[in-house]
Amino acid sequence: MTIACAWMRGLARWSVLCLGLTLAACAGGPPTPEWQMSAYGASQKAQDAYLAGDTRVEQLEWNHAREALARTGRLDLLARLELLRCAGRVASLVFEPCAGFEALRQDAAAAEKAYADYLAGQLPPQDVAQLPSAQRSVAQAGQTDAGARLASIQDPLSRLVAAGVLLKTGRATPDTLSIAVETASAQGWRRPLLAWLMVQAERAQAAGDTEAAASLQRRIAIVERGGKPD
Repeated sequence: MTIACAWMRGLARWSVLCLGLTLAACAGGPPTPEWQMSAYGASQKAQDAYLAGDTRVEQLEWNHAREALARTGRLDLLARLELLRCAGRVASLVFEPCAGFEALRQDAAAAEKAYADYLAGQLPPQDVAQLPSAQRSVAQAGQTDAGARLASIQDPLSRLVAAGVLLKTGRATPDTLSIAVETASAQGWRRPLLAWLMVQAERAQAAGDTEAAASLQRRIAIVERGGKPD
């Protein structure tokens, strides 16, 4: 697989979007342009750094990715990159406006606009068909079967994004939280793991389950300390 094709599929995996790029390099065409290699590498490093909780590296790499895409003058690609960034935040329960995308919304395709609305928890029912299949399945689920559909999503980040949207829209069940915690833990993603553990602890405390709340607080403390002793 060429770097160009890897970049396309990599962004699709992280942002959970079918980007629909028609790159000649994916069909064995001319050598891959340098900007594609730079954008792919920087976007991967940025998202990895964010999920690990390394804000400094994350910001540097997002800037590198934006610079690489800006060389093309392709506003649609920059919009997709901003969605990639915002997807990682929803997965980590950082529910803030996707300002970078909104600044480019008018140049984005309908699928990207629908996905941005989905991340914001404001997707009109008539636009659900625009979502990628995994997200569409969860978006259409009732509260009783959302957990099963969530668990069936193969990509870990896609699964966490869907779980984040369920929480944002008030449809997250205890199963949703458990799936999200297990997913973040298995990947070693510190930032989303802490966020989901804290939600679990708050719900346990609110339910009067002090034993579960104490156990969760011990897990939170370990993650926050990075394994260092007290």
